[in-house]
Amino acid sequence: MKKIQVLGTGCPKCRKLYEASQKVVEENGIDAEIGKVEDLNEIMNFGVMMTPALAIDGNVVVSGKVPSLEELKKLFS
Repeated sequence: MKKIQVLGTGCPKCRKLYEASQKVVEENGIDAEIGKVEDLNEIMNFGVMMTPALAIDGNVVVSGKVPSLEELKKLFS
């Protein structure tokens, strides 16, 4: 099971990334757990300077933008 984390303080783009991630996981039957990391210190521990960001299994794969649903699908598979 993949561990997907949306890193962000709760801004509209962060919420959009979280919702898009949920949608891609549900629609494609991907075995994943999605969580939010909203604590600034924890986000900085990932080395992220721009949010929203996305980490899969602890590795940051996107930072500073909301990827398209198609991009997310590729990242999650």
